[in-house]
Order: sequence, then C-alpha cells, then structure tokens
Amino acid sequence: MACKVVVVGSYNQDHVWQVDRFPQPGETRRGGGFRTGPGGKGFNQAIACVRQDVTTAFVGARGHDALGDGAAALAEAEGLTGCWQVREDVPTGTAAILVEASGQNQIIVDLAANERLDPDFLCTQSALFADARVLLAQLENNLDATRTALQLGGEHELIRVLNPAPVHPDLDADLLGLADVLTPNESEFAQLCARFLDTEVATDDVATLDDERLHALCRQLCGGSVVVTLGRHGSFVSHGDARRGDEAACYRVAAETVKAIDTTGAGDAFCGALVAGLADERVTRFADAVRHAGRVAALSTERAGAATAMPRRDEVVARFG
Repeated sequence: MACKVVVVGSYNQDHVWQVDRFPQPGETRRGGGFRTGPGGKGFNQAIACVRQDVTTAFVGARGHDALGDGAAALAEAEGLTGCWQVREDVPTGTAAILVEASGQNQIIVDLAANERLDPDFLCTQSALFADARVLLAQLENNLDATRTALQLGGEHELIRVLNPAPVHPDLDADLLGLADVLTPNESEFAQLCARFLDTEVATDDVATLDDERLHALCRQLCGGSVVVTLGRHGSFVSHGDARRGDEAACYRVAAETVKAIDTTGAGDAFCGALVAGLADERVTRFADAVRHAGRVAALSTERAGAATAMPRRDEVVARFG
C-alpha cells in the first residue's frame, strides 16, 4: 500500500516512573508507579500521524529481541507500515523516564539499534519515498542515516520535515539546509541559535521574544518554514519564500487549554499531526495544519505514556471541533 507519509526515525521501549518530584544528585526517592510501553521520537510521531487517518510508513532499526518483536507487532496492529532493519549486533533502544506530579519529565535514552540504522538500508526503501508526499525525520538515528533520508526525500520531491531533536553534537548547517520545514522546541531553538548563529538566547526567553526578532532568527537558521513549539505559549511560525498557503510571513498559534498530567511525547504528537496535515490534500493552509497539530499535542498531555497516548483524529475533532 502506498503511504502518504514516511517517518524515518527511532524506536525505544520506554520505562516510566512516576515521582512526586525529581530526585537531587545522590538522593533516592520512592516511585509512585511504573509502566513500560512503546516510544522513541520517530515511532511516536509515526503513531500520531497514522492516528490522524493518514497512511504512514515507519522506517527504523531494532534489535533481534523481544522488545523489537513487540514494536513490529504494535506497528502492524496500528495499521502502520513497518520497514525494520533488524540488527543482530545491538539491542532495541530503551529509555528511562521520570514524570513528576506537575507532568514535567526527565529522560535518559540508550539509542542502541537506532544509531546503527544503515543508510544503504534506507536506499532499499526508495519505492516508499517515490509514492509519498511528506518525509519526517529526527536526530535519534545516526546523522548519515538522517542525511540519506532527507536526500532521498529531495530526490522524490517530498516535503521534508526535520524535527531537530535531540540536537546532535555533530549536526551541521548543511544537514539543516536539507529541510523544507524545521520544528524545534524552545530548548532546541536556543541551542541551534547558539551553534549556528553565534547568538545566545535563554530557553525561557524564546517565547517572549517579539515576532520580528524571532522571525529574523528563524530566517537565518533555515531557508524554509520554521515552527518553534513553545509549550503553554503555543507555537510560532516563520516562512521563507514559500508560505504554504498562508498570507502572513510569520505568526503565532495559541495553545489549547487542557489539564496536563504527562508531557512526555507532546512534541512528537505535534510533529506527527503536522505532517499528517501537510500530506492531506484537503488542508490548503499551513496554519490549519499547525492548529490541528497543537490540538493533538495538547490532548496527548492528558494521558500517560508516549506512543499509546497519541489521540486519534475523531477524538481531537470531538474535543476541539
């Protein structure tokens, strides 16, 4: 089956502990609950996308182990086309996540098989790219694989969306330049400004920058469109020459009001829903795709978990209209 969206990214098995507050260095605290489930930025985003009723393929690497088998089974159950490179030399990726009472989280990831995704394996999936409209990639794979994915997307004239998370120590401007749409959060935006623009912006100050200043920084980072996700402050959109159906070169989209209990995966929910909108021929304005993505992200925070917390399109419409 031809898929409108191809997500090249990571799968991690999440191990999540609830805590009243984050422990200090050297401190041991009692947990208030434990769960395990599917995660990884790429897989989360692919699940968010397919749950918006858009045909989606996920391309990634996993170990030859029970966690990897579970990932493949879940993808099939979700109607997600899984194209897995099964590695014999490394295990499936894992993550340790602490979620405190406010819903904020701290995460440690062992990327394992994700860092061994072979660019040659991506090239064998060229037919997927040929049939798609949008490509989504992140930075939880090795950069050679990410670069190859973006190059394949360019060869097949896909809209190439890069979620620069987490910011890789070897990320370069040439790789950023391969993206048509860039989707950093506040922290990632601040890191990108420091590295590539020699401009220091505090993470907490990004949302309060005036539109003119924020737009100028975005224009220096990426020739295409930039969507900076700002948590409770919503998101900021900055376009280059291509405005993708929008009238304004830059604007803000307000966040929806929700009762958040777990922000894990909210950014992934946003990215997955955004590319679903970009792949939908009925969505003619970029702003509409951004607004729906914000609603998907907001609703995901009212549920515990990552991939399994991604809301379906009918749930979002029922909640927000």
